[in-house]
Parts: sequence; C-alpha cells; structure tokens
Amino acid sequence: MSQFTVYKNEDRATKKTYPYFLNIQNDLLDELNSRVVMPFSIPASVKYRDAKKLCPIIMIEDKELILLAHQMTTVPKSFLRKEVADISSFRPEIITALDLLITGI
Repeated sequence: MSQFTVYKNEDRATKKTYPYFLNIQNDLLDELNSRVVMPFSIPASVKYRDAKKLCPIIMIEDKELILLAHQMTTVPKSFLRKEVADISSFRPEIITALDLLITGI
C-alpha cells in the first residue's frame, strides 16, 4: 500500500460524508495491520474555508474534494481495498497540511 494513494470508502455508514481516504502512512511501515489516513469530503461540507493550507482541495475522479487533515485517523489495512488514484504529486500540499496541524507553521 503506497503512501499518497487514494482509496474509495466502501463503508455504507460513512461513504456519503467521506467518499475517499488518503493513505499517508510511510511505506516503511507496510507490515502494520492499520493505516494512518485522511478523509476527503465535498467542499460544501466545510463551513469555513479560511484554513486552505490545512484542508487543500484536490481533484479525485473528476470531483473537487477537500482533504480533511484535522480529521486524520487510522483504519484497518483491510478497510482500504479499492485504489482510485495516486496523488503523490500533491505531496507538498499534504505535508504542509500536516505541518500546520502539528506545528502550527
């Protein structure tokens, strides 16, 4: 499971709010049975867009989605089955969001 790969959320209870998850866990930890992920949601679901560095907008499957860095969580590895995109080209934006979340910079 590669870092910065986007997976479709197939969970009936949450897929409408969070249609995709981004694996942000480094590949060196591939043997762990869980993954650190950030959910994506539709931009309208976020009331205040002042934190553009914290919640970058990224196109996934021709949809404009917002990456919710502040809702980072873990899921079982088995939860991530359907790969939809590699967004490693957005690495700077993702790392910036993590830096802001953790260091405030």
